[in-house]
Amino acid sequence: MNAKVSPSSKVMSFVKWLVVFVLIVLAIGGNYYYSEQHLILRVVGVLLLLGVALGVALTTEKGRAISRLRKEAWTEIRKVVWPTRQETLQTTLIVVVFVAVVALVLWLVDMLLGWGVSFIIG
Repeated sequence: MNAKVSPSSKVMSFVKWLVVFVLIVLAIGGNYYYSEQHLILRVVGVLLLLGVALGVALTTEKGRAISRLRKEAWTEIRKVVWPTRQETLQTTLIVVVFVAVVALVLWLVDMLLGWGVSFIIG
């Protein structure tokens, strides 16, 4: 993990991120500049430039780290035991009932406080 990074590697990484930034700016600027063109052509152009920018970003160390994180997260998501439909419905029903009961209690407290204040004030 604590491997030394050579200065030329840092410069190359900086250049790659600069290319990514320029490609994204070109995608946005080109979309506005060619606003009179058909929408589908602009969408394809933007997606193409963003795809190239993503490809360049993934060649950097941070890009590879993000890709590893994405793969590990996907692996963890596959391990999740999702609730059944019945469990989801029961939990939802419990939450709805609890919210309704709390709303009723708060409404009653509000009514009592309003009644008490109006009784005191007259």
